[in-house]
Amino acid sequence: MDASINAMVSMSSALQQANAMQEAQAGLLNEVLDTQAASVNQLMDSVKPTAELATSGSLGTQINTYA
Repeated sequence: MDASINAMVSMSSALQQANAMQEAQAGLLNEVLDTQAASVNQLMDSVKPTAELATSGSLGTQINTYA
C-alpha cells in the first residue's frame, strides 16, 4: 500500500511540475506573439499605398457582378 501512495504522490508532483512548465511556455508564447504582432503592425503602417483607386471615369470604377 505504501508503494502505491508513494507512486501517487510522485505522479502528482510530476504533474504539477509539468503544468507549471506548460504555463511558463504559454506565457512565453503569448509574449512572442504580441511582439510579432507589434512588428507586423509597425511594418504595415510604414507601407503606404503608392496609387489611389480610381474614383471617376469608366476604367476601374465599374465591376461586372454578373460574370
